[in-house]
Amino acid sequence: MKILIVEDDKKACDVLKRGLTEAGHIVEAVSDGESCVEYAHDVGYDLIILDIMLPGIDGLEVCRKLRAGPVSPLILMLTGKDTVGDKIKGLNAGADDYLCKPFDFDELEARIKALQRRTLTRGSPVIEAGGISLNTITREVRSNGKKVGLTSTEYRLLEYFMTNPNMVLTRRMIEEHIWNIETALESNAIDVLVGKIRRKMGFDIRACPIQNVYGEGYRFVYEDQA
Repeated sequence: MKILIVEDDKKACDVLKRGLTEAGHIVEAVSDGESCVEYAHDVGYDLIILDIMLPGIDGLEVCRKLRAGPVSPLILMLTGKDTVGDKIKGLNAGADDYLCKPFDFDELEARIKALQRRTLTRGSPVIEAGGISLNTITREVRSNGKKVGLTSTEYRLLEYFMTNPNMVLTRRMIEEHIWNIETALESNAIDVLVGKIRRKMGFDIRACPIQNVYGEGYRFVYEDQA
């Protein structure tokens, strides 16, 4: 997942960012509410981990602004406010879940996975299309029944394609979703990554459901036979 952490405690933010990155997520961070709203509108995040006590506008107001806007990422409030009333305020503001500090990192990761499952159609963590099976919880990928080993970056790109079937994903969209905004990329980085995924899954360029859209980007071509 692509995650934005909104936390003004630098030490806590660094620990959280490191743990989520090691868990295979692409993670960015800001320290105030205004920046969160700006980043959320400009960059496609799957999840925002949002503290309530922030400089400027607080997390509750940030949550309301995000829910009123055109984008709707998952929002997990992570805060020291632990009364029932505080939780109700957070959920009523639009949060999808609420976790109190201090917390166990394994619980945080479990809640993130639960939020992922909640967003999948029919409640299944497995996406199947074009002869490819992708489990969003275990991250197991199979191509025509054969298990495929992908790097974390390759997995994120394949998941991005498969969760947006038949949609043209421009190079800019792919760069913003897959990599950190500070990452310096080679001009052919996306092409190289797509080529590696195709080879690992045993497809040539003509048979692979990941198709080039010349001058724009790529599209995962899939016709639902159901």
